[in-house]
Amino acid sequence: MSRTRTAILAAMALVAGTAGAAVAAIPPDADVAAIPCTVDYKVQNQWDSGFTAAVTVTNNSAAKSSWAVKWSYAGNQKVTSGWNAKLSQSGTAVTAANESYNGTLGTGSSVSFGFNGTYSGTNALPTTFTLDGVTCNVDDGGSGPGPTDPPGPGTKVDNPYAGAKVYVNPEWKAKATAETGGSRIANQPTGVWLDRIAAINGVNGGMGLRAHLDAALAQKGSDELVVQLVIYNLPGRDCAALASNGELGPTEIDKYKTQYIDPIAAILADSKYAGLRIVTTVEIDSLPNLVTNVSPRATATANCDTMKANGNYVKGVGYALNKLGDVPNVYNYVDAGHHGWLGWDDNFAPSAALFKEAATAEGATVADVHGFIVNTANYSALKENHFTINDSVNGASVRTSKWIDWNRYVDEQSYAQAMRTQLVSIGFPSGIGMLIDTSRNGWGGTARPTGPGATTNVDTYVDGGRYDRRIHLGNWCNQSGAGLGERPQASPATGIDAYVWMKPPGESDGSSTAIPNDEGKGFDRMCDPTYTGNPRNNNNMSGALANAPLSGHWFSAQFQELMKNAYPAL
Repeated sequence: MSRTRTAILAAMALVAGTAGAAVAAIPPDADVAAIPCTVDYKVQNQWDSGFTAAVTVTNNSAAKSSWAVKWSYAGNQKVTSGWNAKLSQSGTAVTAANESYNGTLGTGSSVSFGFNGTYSGTNALPTTFTLDGVTCNVDDGGSGPGPTDPPGPGTKVDNPYAGAKVYVNPEWKAKATAETGGSRIANQPTGVWLDRIAAINGVNGGMGLRAHLDAALAQKGSDELVVQLVIYNLPGRDCAALASNGELGPTEIDKYKTQYIDPIAAILADSKYAGLRIVTTVEIDSLPNLVTNVSPRATATANCDTMKANGNYVKGVGYALNKLGDVPNVYNYVDAGHHGWLGWDDNFAPSAALFKEAATAEGATVADVHGFIVNTANYSALKENHFTINDSVNGASVRTSKWIDWNRYVDEQSYAQAMRTQLVSIGFPSGIGMLIDTSRNGWGGTARPTGPGATTNVDTYVDGGRYDRRIHLGNWCNQSGAGLGERPQASPATGIDAYVWMKPPGESDGSSTAIPNDEGKGFDRMCDPTYTGNPRNNNNMSGALANAPLSGHWFSAQFQELMKNAYPAL
C-alpha cells in the first residue's frame, strides 16, 4: 500500500484512558520505520487544578548527542517542575531539553521524562510534538525524499540548500539589471535584510516580508526553494561599528521581542508558507563583539561594555532562536564572525562558548540552531592557495607575519570547518552545517596573485601570495579592490551547507562622510578613505571606497568594482 504524507491526525490519535490518563498513539497502519520520531504523552494523575504527566520520546532518525522536544498547549496549562529534562515554557509553548546525562539518543532509542503542571477548566492534550524541529508521529515516507517524493511541508532536512532553488530578490535584481553588465549576475539569490521594524511591512513602498514570501512561492513552483532572511535589529546593534547602528537603544529588549521578532515569527508560521525552506541568519556582528570589543581589551568600546553588562545581545539572540525555531520550516543559522575576527586562540573558544550561552537563553536550546554563518558582509578570502598556517620561511612561521599576526587560520573555509568542530564539541548537534558568505571575497582581477610571494621573509611570502588584498584583516567597510566571490552553491565542501550571497553586492557598508538620516545609522571613520585607523585594525588606513552612501543603500561604483574584480571572473 502506498504511503501518504497526510498528518495521520498529525499522527496523534489521542486515546482517552482511565483515571484521567491519555496516550498519544500511532495509527495501526502507519509505517513506524518511516516516522522520524514518536512521542507518547500520558497524563498519569490529574486533580482539580493540577496534573502529573510522563513523556517518552523515540528517535527513529540519525543518532543525536543532544535533543529538545517541543509542544504547545491549547489551554492555560503551566509546567511547574520536572525531572529527567530541562523544562521551560514561554506562553503556551513548552520546551523539554536533555540533561547532561541523557543527551545521547541513538537511532531506535527512547528517553523518558516527566513533570507536574497546573491548569484550570479543561486539561486539553497537546496535538503536535517536534523533536529537534522535526514533527513527530508523522509518516515521512520511509527511506527519505527522492526526486518524485519531496519532503512534506515543515519536514526538516539536513541541508536546506540541497536540491533546492534559492529565492532571487526582485528588488535587488532590478538594481543589478539597471547597472551596465549587471544582468550577468542579476539572477543570483541574495539575502533579504530585515534591519528595522518597518522592514517587516516594507520601507518607502518597498516589499515587506509577506511580499517577499509571496514572491518566493511564485518562484518555487513545484520545486523546493530556500528563502534567506537576515534578522538584524538587536538593541544597541553593532556596538563597535557606528555605520550600522540600529533603531533600538541598548535597553529596548522588550520592543525587540514584541515589535520585531514576534511579528516576524507570526508571518513565518503562516501555513501559506509551510512549503518554503526559510533560512534565517540571526543577528550578524553581535555576539563576537562581547568577546573582542569589551574591557579590558584595547579594542573595547563603551557601547560593547554596556551590551555585555545588560545581557541584551544574549537575551535577544536566544529569544529569536526560540521563537523562530518553533516554526517547523525555519532553519536558524547564527552569525559566527570570520577568521580575521575570531581566529585567534583568545577569541575562538570563548566565542563558541558565548554562542552556546545565547542558544540556551530565553527558552532556546541548541536544537533551535541548524548551523552558523561566517564572513557575512565581509571580505575574507574563501581559500588561500599559496600558503598554509604550517608554512615557514627561513625558519620563521608564517603566523609571525604582519598579515596573519598569530592567527590560527588563513581563510574562511578552514575557519568555518574548525569552528563547526568546536561547536559540536561543546554540545551543539553533530548535524549542524556552516554557511559562508562569498558575495564580496573573490579578490580577482589583475591584482590576484598566481603563486607564492618571494621567500625573502615571512611578510614578503605572505603578502606576495595572498588573494585578500585588504590593507589589514580588520578593515570591513566598502573595501577597495574587492570582487564578487564564488557563486551561491549547495554542499561545496565538508561541513559547509552552502556558499551564499547573504550581503547583496552593491549595498553599501556605510557612508564615507556623515550623512543625516532617520535610520539610526551613524558615521564610522572606518568607512572614510582618509582614516588612519584604530586599535581594531592596528592603526592602518581604512581601505574604504570614497563617495559611499549610507549602509544598505545602493552604491553603484562598488557594484561595478565587484564585477570587474570577480573571481571566478564573470
